[in-house]
This record gives sequence, structure tokens and C-alpha cells, in this order.
Amino acid sequence: MNNYVASFPRTEDTPESADTRRAAPSRRQPRLAPARLGLLGLYAGPIALLALWQAASTLGWLSPRLLASPATAVVTGYAMLRDGGLAGDLAASALRAYSGLLLGVFLGLCLALAAGLTRWGEAAFDSLIQIKRAVPTLALIPLAILWLGIGDGMKVALIALSVLVPIYINTHAALRGIDVRHVELAQTVGLSRAEFIRRVALPGALPGFFTGLRLAVTTCWTALVVLEQINSTEGIGYVMSRARDMGQTDVIVVGLVFYALLGLASDALVRAWERRTLVYRKAIGS
Repeated sequence: MNNYVASFPRTEDTPESADTRRAAPSRRQPRLAPARLGLLGLYAGPIALLALWQAASTLGWLSPRLLASPATAVVTGYAMLRDGGLAGDLAASALRAYSGLLLGVFLGLCLALAAGLTRWGEAAFDSLIQIKRAVPTLALIPLAILWLGIGDGMKVALIALSVLVPIYINTHAALRGIDVRHVELAQTVGLSRAEFIRRVALPGALPGFFTGLRLAVTTCWTALVVLEQINSTEGIGYVMSRARDMGQTDVIVVGLVFYALLGLASDALVRAWERRTLVYRKAIGS
């Protein structure tokens, strides 16, 4: 019997099986997280939408009276830029939007720090912000007009109110999400209150702050779309309101495209700032 078994070669001793064993550890592992998209991948959706929109307009499925084609909007926008009038309207809109954004970010950040780091701040501000969160900013327009008039002050104030909510919510949540072991470690090493805020609380709140800022830079433009149609004499919203009265859908599309481009550019700047600031963080998509 022993001679019969010995007459067969042992499979683990063959050269092929040894090669298989050596190759096993280098087998490619399945990717569990998505890889980071390139520039073309990030904007694949808008590019596909523009292609479908242009195709529908060219084939006559979309009437120019209802919606101008992208090609027509490009020609109209170029003509408006060459005239020089659109540059002034863009500057007026950017001044209102970024004034409200800066004011809202400052107020939202101060309120989040006060509510996230002190008991009196949470008692004083958190419920008020939650109430403001439930009330649409546009519902405050009548009161804002009575209190502040119909000028740029009213528009900047309402944009700031819209912006401070995402800044507050995300920064406050990040502060409250700081690991309690970091607080215990700070107490163990004897950090003062100011040192704890500077070395633990503020770095821990940065991811939430950037998330809120990305929401805020787009919120300021969406609020401006409506506010600039209230007694404005310049700005992209005023141009779109006048085009609506004249049935110029191509001018309306140009205004929407500029709003989208400004919001997209603002978001890209914030994302670049976030990547530069949080370079130490290793996460999916980083």
C-alpha cells in the first residue's frame, strides 16, 4: 500500500503548485471605496444635460419661446458681455452676495462657538437658530422691507440670515462631536481654556465649518436670485426680471448660467481651501 501511494507525485511539490502559492498573495483585492473622480468625471452630469438640452432644441422638441437653446444663450451672453452692461450687473450681484456671505459666516461662526463651547450660549442661541431654520428666509421679506426698506441693506441682511444657518448647524455639530477622550487628554496635560479652544476645539470644528461654508456659498446666490427681483435697478436678477416681462428666454438662461457659474466657482474655491487646510486628514475622496 505504501508503495502504491508513493508512486503518485505529491501535488504540493510540483513547480506549478509552488508558482500558484507564490502568486496568491499578489492577487488584486476588490476596491471597497470609489476612486477620486477627475475634472471630466465631476462635470459629466452637467455636460450630458447640456447635450440633451441642445439636441432637444435642435430637433424642435423645445420651443425657443419656452426655453432658449444653450447655443443661443452663449451667443446672447457674449453679445451682452461685449456691450459692457452685463459686467456692471455681475459686479452689483457679486457685491450683494459676498457682503451677505461674509456677514452670515461671521455671525454663524460666532454663534456656533458660543453655543458649542458654553452653556449660556447654547441656552441663548441654539433654540433661536433651530426656529430660524424652520422659517424660510423668503417668508421674512415683508418684515425685512418694513424694517430695512427696499434697498441693498435688506437684501444683504436676508442673505446673511440664509447663510448663517448652515454655518451654525455644521460647526456646532462638529464641536459637539469632538471625542471626549481629547477633552480628557487636554485636562490631563493641563491645557487652559484658551489653549483648549485653540488646539483642540477649533481644529476639531474645521471639517464641519467647511461643510457649512460649501452650503453657504451656494445659498447666498440662490437667495440673491429672488431678492434681486424686488425693486432692483441693477444686478443679474434685475436683468432676468426685465427679460421675463419681454419674453426673452435666452437672457433668462444667460442669467441662470451666470448664477450657476458663480456658485460653482465659489464652491470650487472652498473645496480647494478645505483640501489645503485639512491636508492631514486621510478620507475617502481625499
